[in-house]
Parts: sequence; structure tokens; C-alpha cells
Amino acid sequence: MGRVSRRAFTMAALAAPATVSQASAAPGRRAVPAAAAGEMRGMWVATVTNRDWPSRPGLSAAEQRAELIAHLDAAVLARLNTVVFQVRPTADALWPSPHEPWSQYLTGIQGRHPGWDPLGTAVAEAHARGLHLHAWFNPYRVALHADPARLAASHPARLNPSWVVTYGGKLYYDPGLPEVRAFVREAMLDAVRRYPVDAVHFDDYFYPYPVAGQTFDDDLAYDTHGGAFPDRAAWRRDNVDRLVRETAAGIRAIRPGTRFGISPFGVWRNAETDPLGSDTRAGVQTYDDLHADTRTWARENWIDYICPQLYWNIGFAAADYAALLPWWAEVVHGSGTRLYAGEALYKAGDPAQPAPWQDPAELSRHLTLAETYPQVRGHVFFAAREVTADPIGAMARVVADHYRRPVRPPR
Repeated sequence: MGRVSRRAFTMAALAAPATVSQASAAPGRRAVPAAAAGEMRGMWVATVTNRDWPSRPGLSAAEQRAELIAHLDAAVLARLNTVVFQVRPTADALWPSPHEPWSQYLTGIQGRHPGWDPLGTAVAEAHARGLHLHAWFNPYRVALHADPARLAASHPARLNPSWVVTYGGKLYYDPGLPEVRAFVREAMLDAVRRYPVDAVHFDDYFYPYPVAGQTFDDDLAYDTHGGAFPDRAAWRRDNVDRLVRETAAGIRAIRPGTRFGISPFGVWRNAETDPLGSDTRAGVQTYDDLHADTRTWARENWIDYICPQLYWNIGFAAADYAALLPWWAEVVHGSGTRLYAGEALYKAGDPAQPAPWQDPAELSRHLTLAETYPQVRGHVFFAAREVTADPIGAMARVVADHYRRPVRPPR
């Protein structure tokens, strides 16, 4: 998702490393044997701001298709088995949706037909190569600017301005409005009805990341719908919880067997905030700042898999990969929720990153560590552009050390 994305979001924080012991299975929770689950070897393909694909807006349909096929082929060459394809980056669509306009990242003009069906093609071509295709949706982000007039005339955000909150120079749908939740759920589930996607995938954006000095103005929604809650934060978490539960139910009803996964920011809460939290000093906590109770979703099996973005090196003081991985392993232990680790391939070789990221072996060490935790069922790499370019050979090292032969994707 590039410089505007979760992956480029940098925490300013302080932390110490920690280890977390394995918890015993909670009564009544079912475990999924690793052999039955397969192994996740995935990569994200981000379309917002043309981060990974297409390389720029306005390419011909044939050029766009060729670039997409090249990403799928690169996944096969790296012995990956899953592609997480962003099909709804900003309340728009990479398929012929009856609910939302065609994405501007295809043609440069929101609402303009690109001349082909990217999602339908991606599903067919991925399956032809033995890859699973996870359709990646962003539920509430409307635009990376704050001008509704720049949206397509038919855009639901223009037709329903009361649904929209301007915050941090961007436009968002208000998660506190039941009609918004119903709409975004149906807009996303349309893709599940149309295509045999292997999973529905959300990223980390629920309520937006905090912007200093600004307030997310959902006063009217809170006054109307928040009376039963002790405070606004509890109401907001319930709004997000409802979207997660309702989406899961919709997927089960429409296409049984299609899975539902979420890739949250890697820190639920710091231990200094909550004794159940991780030994981190993160400047963002999903429970408090994004109103996303990711731990509960995993513990209570509301989703099929969780893929926390563990985008820090081993030994990073604020959020040590070696502390967060066992923390998440404990969270899912004994549950039916599969754990995949989100890996920051995009940091490898980036001169702006700390010294460990200049070492091609850093990511391989992540996978070596994960092998000691049976709850970790695989990894997903951000993102497709780096899988291909691999500037310092970090992906090649992962393949050489850990992916010597293909394996089937999780089922």
C-alpha cells in the first residue's frame, strides 16, 4: 500500500523484548492440526496508489493483464501458494460491481470501465497456477483526499454525504452508522457471490489511525446509536465487532468453505496498558486507537485466520518480532483461528530502515524462529513488487532456506 499505507506507517515508541510462554488450550476450543491446515506462503498485491499493480493508471487492458500475470508467475517462482489481491482499495471496485465505481487506479478516472475484469481474471489465473486467491477489501476508506467532488458522480459517498467523515485530509465512511455497515458488507460480499475466491481478507484499517490534533467526528452517530455503551470507545469497538461478525456470517451463507482473514497492525495492546498485552511500547494499539479488538476475534474464532503485521526486526526495542510472535502464538493457542505472520519484505534493503534490515538473512531468521511455534502456520510477505525486485536477495534467502519445494496452500 506504499507510502500512504499501513506498511509505511512508522511508530514512534519505546519497548523492551520479551518472551511469552505457551498457554494451555482453553476448554471447548478446537485445534487444527498443522498437517491438515497446510502452510501459508503468501504475498500481498496492493493496488491503492498503484503500489504494486497496475504499475500506473491508464495502461491498456492487455498491459494490465500482462502485469498481473507476471505477479502470479513471480509468486509461483518463489514457491508461494497464495496471493492476497486488493480489490476494493478506496470504496471502489476491481470487478463490475453494481454497488461501487470502477477503481481510479485502473484507468486514472474513477468509474471508467477498464475493458476487462481484473478480479475474475485473477481468480482464474491464480487457480490455474495452483495458487489460492484471497480478495482483499478495505471496508471504510473512501478516498485519500478530502474533496467529495473528486469522487465519481455516482459514488455512494456523494449520494449519501451523511455517511462520510473527513479526517486527516481523507474521507471515510462512518462505522457507527448501521446503514453504512450494511452497505459496505453488501458491496464486499458481491465479489464473493460472483467469484470462487478462496478467502475474504481485511487489512488493518477500521477506525483510522490517529492524527494528532484532530477528532473523528462521529458525534451524531454516537448520539443516535451509542446510548447502551459506557463510553464512545466501547461503542466504536462494538461497531467494528459487528462488521466482523456480520461479514463472517455473510461469507458462510453465500459461499461455504470460503475463509475470512484479517491482517491487523501487530500490537493489540501494550502490557503497560493491559496485562494481557504484549511486552511492547507501541505508539499505536489496535484496541484503543483503531477500536479493533483483534485478540478477541482470534480467541473467539470469529475469523478463520489472523495475519498480524509483524513488521519489525528481531531485537527492535519498541516492538520486537521475537516478542510479538510468541504473544500471538499464545493468543491463538487452542483456538480454531490460524495464525500467519505478516512479514515486511518491503523493508529489506531500504536505506531508511535500521541495520538489521540491511542483512538479507533477517527475514529468513523470522521464519526460523516461527518454526519453534507450531501455532504459526505460515507467512505473508508485503509485497508483490519486492517479491519480484528483491533488491538485496532477502526473498531469495527465504526461498533457499525455507521454501525448497512447493507446498499446498492452507484449506
